[in-house]
Amino acid sequence: MPTVQRPAVTAVLAAAVLLLTAGCSGGDGNAPAPTATGGTNGASTSPSGDASGPGAGARAEPPPAKGSVEVAGTLTEGLKSPWGLAELPDGDLLVSSRDEGTITRVDGESGEKTRIGTVAGVAPAGEGGLMGLAVSPGFASDHMVYAYFTTESDNRIARMLYDEKKPAGQQLGAPDTILRGIPKGTVHNGGRIAFGPDKMLYAGTGETGETGLAQDKKSLGGKILRMTPDGEPVHGNPEADSVVYSYGHRNVQGLAWDSEKRLWAAEFGQNTWDELNLIRPGGNYGWPEVEGRGGEEGYVDPVAQWKTSEASPSGIAYAAGSIWMAGLRGERLWRIPLDGTKTVTDPESFLAQKYGRLRTVVAAGGDKLWLVTSETDTRGTPEAGDDRILDLEVK
Repeated sequence: MPTVQRPAVTAVLAAAVLLLTAGCSGGDGNAPAPTATGGTNGASTSPSGDASGPGAGARAEPPPAKGSVEVAGTLTEGLKSPWGLAELPDGDLLVSSRDEGTITRVDGESGEKTRIGTVAGVAPAGEGGLMGLAVSPGFASDHMVYAYFTTESDNRIARMLYDEKKPAGQQLGAPDTILRGIPKGTVHNGGRIAFGPDKMLYAGTGETGETGLAQDKKSLGGKILRMTPDGEPVHGNPEADSVVYSYGHRNVQGLAWDSEKRLWAAEFGQNTWDELNLIRPGGNYGWPEVEGRGGEEGYVDPVAQWKTSEASPSGIAYAAGSIWMAGLRGERLWRIPLDGTKTVTDPESFLAQKYGRLRTVVAAGGDKLWLVTSETDTRGTPEAGDDRILDLEVK
C-alpha cells in the first residue's frame, strides 16, 4: 500500500485547529525551537540508589546528533479514532478505537484487519473512551490483553482473555478489572499503559482538569502508577500500600524505557511547555505549581520541553538510541537523542504536517517503528484513508 502525504493546511484551517485544541494544550503559533534541559531538582532515586528506576543496566553509546526517518509504507488504513497499539508475539498488532470501544487485530505484514471484539463498559466522551492497550508478558500462556478505558463512573484498567479460536468479533472475554477509581473527565484522562522491563504494569493518568489532584498523593489522577499484573502495589514503590509511582503530572500519555531500563514519560502542558520527563520513583513533576523547567527545589525538571503548539505529545517509543515522540497539535514526530539521562542535542522533528495528528508510536525492533495517525478523533481533518498505521525506519 503506497504512502500518503497530506497537503499543506491552510491558514484558516490551522487557526480553527488551534482554537479547538487550546483547552488541552494551549500556546501561540509562533513557537521558538524546543529546548533541551537536564534539571533534576528535588529528585528522589530508585530503591537501588540510582536515578534510573527498577532494573537499570549498562550505559549505551549515544546516538549521532542528526537522525533520519523514512516512511517504508502504510501498513493499514481506514481506522476510526485509533488510540492504543500493542504488538503480539507473532508481530501482528492490536489497535483500540477510543470512540467505538473496539479492538482490532492488524496483520503485521499484509495489514489485513480483523475486529476481535468490543470492550464491555466503555463510555466514550470527550477525550475518554477505550485508550491504552498492553499485552501480558506471559501472553503465550495466559492470552491476556490489558486495556485502560473510561466508564460512566471512572477510568479503570482491566484485562481480558483473548481467545483466537472463537469467531471474529467474539474473541474477547469479559473485562476483569484490576484497578478502578482513576478520576475521569471530559479532558485529561491519561490512558497509556505498558509493561516495563520488570514485568510490572505502568499507567499514565491525567488530572481531568481538576489541577489539585496532581499533588494529592491519595488520588490516582495526575500520576504515573506502577502495579503488579493483578493491580496491586509493587515492592519498591514510594509507599508500600500505594500504586502511585510519581506525581505532579498534568496529563501523561507517553511511556517508554530506554536501553538502560529507565522510564521516560511525555505529558501535555497547558499554555507554555509540553514535557519529556525522566521518571524517578516518588518524584514530584510540579503540576500545577510548575509548567516546564522551573528550577525550583522539590520539583523534577523535564529533560526536554516544547511550546505546546509544536508538540502536544501523545505516545513515545525508544529506538536507535533516541526517544521518538508523536505530536498531536504539532502534527510531527520528534526525535530526542539521548546520552544517558541528558540529550545529545536539541530535539529534531520529522514528518511535520505530512500525515496530520500523530497519536501513538511503538518500537518494533531494531530501527523500526509503528506510527498511528489521529485524524478521526474529532479534532483532526480526516481525508480518504484516515486513520492509518505507518511503517517507519529510523536512525
